[in-house]
Amino acid sequence: MDKNYELATFAGGCFWCMVKPFDEQPGIIKVVSGYTGGHKENPTYKEVCSNTTGHYEAVQITYDPQVFSYERLLETFWQQIDPTDPGGQFNDRGESYRTVIFYHTDEQKRLAEESKQAIEESERFSEPIVTEILPARPFYPAEDYHQDYYRKNTSHYNLYRYSSGRDNFIEETWKNKQDARLEKLTPMQYQVTQENGTEPAFNNEFWDHKEDGLYVDIVSGEPLFSSLDKFDSGCGWPSFTKSIKKENVKEKKDASHNMVRLEVRSKEADAHLGHVFKDGPEPTGLRYCINSAALRFIPKEHLDKEGYGEYEKIFSY
Repeated sequence: MDKNYELATFAGGCFWCMVKPFDEQPGIIKVVSGYTGGHKENPTYKEVCSNTTGHYEAVQITYDPQVFSYERLLETFWQQIDPTDPGGQFNDRGESYRTVIFYHTDEQKRLAEESKQAIEESERFSEPIVTEILPARPFYPAEDYHQDYYRKNTSHYNLYRYSSGRDNFIEETWKNKQDARLEKLTPMQYQVTQENGTEPAFNNEFWDHKEDGLYVDIVSGEPLFSSLDKFDSGCGWPSFTKSIKKENVKEKKDASHNMVRLEVRSKEADAHLGHVFKDGPEPTGLRYCINSAALRFIPKEHLDKEGYGEYEKIFSY
């Protein structure tokens, strides 16, 4: 394996359904269906389905972390499964169809645990999250028949996905809830966050806002920036030297408008926030130039009431 590539392993029920969502992404080198987590070497599909080997149906992904990060792999994983089901996934029942994140490094373990905690705290699910996070075990590729099944047997694959209930669950759990949140946005908030728009400079809510508190994603509510890191850059938009939680923002190359810039997006809602530039003050030297329309402000005295009590301590000065 290329020294720059890394492995990720996920069990999400039927491995036929777990290949395509990853295979379609940039930076994904290979996705292999197989078995892992059990005690029998080189198990067969029939043996694994009998629930006597301890193995899970899983996919092992070879990816380029410089193009597609492990955090984005985790996001994709969660949005394919029902993480509250302890007995399998959808129509597929039994131990071999349970959900697991198998970590290959301590960093993957940390990120997996943080992503699970974020899912739990999002209150998207009313039942407890039962997806396990376990160390990676030997991985055994499945029979050739099962590899790239969605490509080789498209009609049967599509029928199986639909009849299993997976697609309906994903639609109701992720897309419909996201749509409900988007309906509450103003036209400017929608244009900025969903259509990569830019609000007018010096004519927006927070460009010269000086109150102490937390700036959160207008769509998802995830914490993004603190007033302690806000500064007057003179550009007419809110500017910050850093994000309050690095994993809550992601950066993406933006070549629009005949420029090459680094776009900033929120992790959970994938909302456009603004751009980051390397012309900011110390200690970071960065300027996160963010649209007010992408943010909601929570004063420090309201943090606990709004569910952000853990951030009160940073304003204890």
